[in-house]
Amino acid sequence: MSHIYTAKAHVAGGRNGHGRSDDGHLDVALSRPASGGPGTNPEQLFAVAYAACFEGALSTVARRARVDLGQTSVESSVSLSSVDDGSFRIDATLAVTIPGVTDAGQAVELATEADRVCPYSNALRGNVDVAITANGQWVAGPRD
Repeated sequence: MSHIYTAKAHVAGGRNGHGRSDDGHLDVALSRPASGGPGTNPEQLFAVAYAACFEGALSTVARRARVDLGQTSVESSVSLSSVDDGSFRIDATLAVTIPGVTDAGQAVELATEADRVCPYSNALRGNVDVAITANGQWVAGPRD
């Protein structure tokens, strides 16, 4: 395994603080969820990051399969929950839209393969409940 990229960031003040990447491209005020504070929260950042990563994995899978996806999009949600033992956990959903693929089975196959290669999906697997749909069809995770 060879490293492709390492991101570095500094956060001070936790959920009510400030975060900045080492290159300065990301520079954000942080606030607790639903606090009305001026900043974003880690769950929002994670939702954006996971959706972007998954869409990148989907593009890689499609390129390998020589499939034109059209202008894809991923709607993501990350939920923060408290657990009875006093700890916290997150759950995530990804709703993938692949307009260039009208066959539901092919959309599911592509999203399934993207879930296999996506580094965020691989990091979460077995630790976080993730539900994924592609063009409205269930791909993986808990069904509602």
